Amino acid sequence: MSLRLGDTAPNFKAKTTLGEIDFYEYLGTSWGVLFSHPADYTPICTTELGRTAQLEEEFRKLNVKVMAVSVDSLDKHADWVKDINETQHCLVGFPIIADEDRNVATLYDMIHPNASATFTVRSLFIIGPDKAVKLIITYPASTGRNFIEVLRVIDSLQLTSEYSVATPADWKDGEDVVVVPSISTEDAFEKFPKGLNIVKPYLRFTPQPNK
Repeated sequence: MSLRLGDTAPNFKAKTTLGEIDFYEYLGTSWGVLFSHPADYTPICTTELGRTAQLEEEFRKLNVKVMAVSVDSLDKHADWVKDINETQHCLVGFPIIADEDRNVATLYDMIHPNASATFTVRSLFIIGPDKAVKLIITYPASTGRNFIEVLRVIDSLQLTSEYSVATPADWKDGEDVVVVPSISTEDAFEKFPKGLNIVKPYLRFTPQPNK
């Protein structure tokens, strides 16, 4: 059965480029990003892993731990990482799972038979400190992921988990947010002392409360 938002992310133990890892222990109290790749030595995935490595400090600032998964062996992973570091001018420091038995791929429903009977699709999961699935995105093999968008979503998820707000279209960290409908306007004036911009009774903006 496929995972849905709010479901508990399955735990697993796996061999990785950084040794054997228990997923829950690896995450600890951090947020997590788990993302899959069809196979090693694929061009788009090479750029994606490189981009993730380049953004390592940005993920660290948000208390996010990253882990990639591919169905190839550890030996192949080790050689591929050398290519990634060379071609993308980075240093891959996060673990890559060697999922040869498809255990993780099966747990996270990463094999879509109509796309490929053997290779994982390119799925990305954001997992909260409570181990619940917060976001799922699945990409076709031809389209590289936008990791700036992944960071933007994490900014939103972390903000909205702490405050009674939601983030509007194209929102970026530091911009105004929307007061959720469950908060009355009267209560919103007390809850958000920076003020309200009431466009409609159901559309009320306020400055980002943690800035």
